[in-house]
Amino acid sequence: MESQYEVVARELRMLILSGELRPGERVPSVREISRRWGIAIATATKVIAVLRDAGLVESKVGSGTVVAVSRRPPPRREGRAVLTKGQVLRAAVLVADGEGIAAVSMRRVAVELGVGTMSLYRHVQSKDELLTEMVDEVFGEYELPDPGPAGWRPKLELIARRQWELCRRHLWLAATVSFTRPLLVPNLTAQTEWTLRAIDGLGLPTEVCVREALSLHGLVIAAARAMADEVEAEQETGVSLDRWWLDKQRRADALLADGRFPLLAAVPGDAVADLSELFEYSLARHLDGVEVLVSRSG
Repeated sequence: MESQYEVVARELRMLILSGELRPGERVPSVREISRRWGIAIATATKVIAVLRDAGLVESKVGSGTVVAVSRRPPPRREGRAVLTKGQVLRAAVLVADGEGIAAVSMRRVAVELGVGTMSLYRHVQSKDELLTEMVDEVFGEYELPDPGPAGWRPKLELIARRQWELCRRHLWLAATVSFTRPLLVPNLTAQTEWTLRAIDGLGLPTEVCVREALSLHGLVIAAARAMADEVEAEQETGVSLDRWWLDKQRRADALLADGRFPLLAAVPGDAVADLSELFEYSLARHLDGVEVLVSRSG
């Protein structure tokens, strides 16, 4: 008897082989498969893995999983080539960038590398460890300058913008961050230490400095999660944010036309559409508040 994921994979395989889903076209995402067929996210992830094993789909940055242009099975490693931990982490990050963090598994990364799953366990002991090491790998993509620009405010602007760039490049990254149970990895810890050094000597109590470091990082993560949600919504629905607002324009006009919300009615339509501008505004106002705090500390 076929399992749930095998049944769904067979249906999608038939759509691909029949030409109904053509090369380069996006296949349903893991969440879409879960919703459409009523199966768990983990089961839906197996569906994509089966199709990838068969060489029928491939990841494409910015588009998710698409029908492979060439339907040949992915090449396997020959001989006893040495697999490094760096290769494992880079492959895992590539999977997460193209398919989302839910798609990352030891088996899926092994498929990406063309090796047996067990070979990965020489470098990472579990999926949890793999995810932790992925975060450390990504936060190590750039080095913070030492000592950095003059003044505490330019320093905080620099680290916030670099973390924002990382989160835009790796949309899954924001979802891996916890403030109550932080990932104790060197590169992320180094960024927190760098932030604390930026405001050290300003006369602020230690607990205030720590809260500021966490608040600044939280500002980045909040904006990044909104960005990731929007990209995912556009990929799953095929509807851009601008198109979505156009579709909702009549309803918005009706809601605001009776005068109950005059201030909202006066807001320009593009005031919140650009998340990068909203991030920069939030960062500036946050640092304005820190500046008041610093001035009060003497």
